[in-house]
Amino acid sequence: MSLGIEFLNSAIKRLGYYKELGDKTFAQLKDEDFHFTPNTESNSIALIIQHTAGNMLSRWTGFLTTDGEKDWRNRDTEFEEQNLSKQQLIEFWQKGWDCLFNSLNSLTEDDLLKTIYIRSEGLLVIDAINRQMAHYPYHVGQIIFLAKVIKNEDWQNLSIAKGHSNQFNQQMHSKP
Repeated sequence: MSLGIEFLNSAIKRLGYYKELGDKTFAQLKDEDFHFTPNTESNSIALIIQHTAGNMLSRWTGFLTTDGEKDWRNRDTEFEEQNLSKQQLIEFWQKGWDCLFNSLNSLTEDDLLKTIYIRSEGLLVIDAINRQMAHYPYHVGQIIFLAKVIKNEDWQNLSIAKGHSNQFNQQMHSKP
C-alpha cells in the first residue's frame, strides 16, 4: 500500500477514534448537561457540537472544489444557544462527521498534493487534513472535560482509569 493511502487510512482511523470518544461521552449525559457552562467565557457542550459540526459541514462539503469557508455558514451563530435537544445535537454531530468521512473516503493518493482553499488561503490537501486532525480532537477534549465536571464521581472513564496503567500495560503485553 502506498504512503498516501496509508496516511488517509490513518487519518480516518484517528478521527474515528475521536468521534467515538465524543459519542461515548454523550451517552453519559442528560439533555440539560449539554447546555451547562462553568462561566461566561466558556462554551457549553451544545455550542462546541454546533461549532464542530458547522465547521465539518463547511470544510468537507465540496472539499476539493470549493473554499472550505462556505457562504452559507454563519460561524458566529454556532456559538449562540439554540436550545437544541440532546437528540438534535447528536444528529447534527453525526451529520458533520458523515460529511467528513464521506469526503475523506472519496480522496485518492493523487488528491493529497492538490491545493484547496480555506478562507482563500491555499493549502495542500494533506495540510488541510492535518489542520482538521488537530482542530477536532481539541474540541472533543473540551467536551470530555466539561462532561467530567458535570458527572464528577459518576463519570465513566473512556480510557485507562487513574491508577490502572500497570494493569492495562500487562493486559496489552499478554495479548497474542
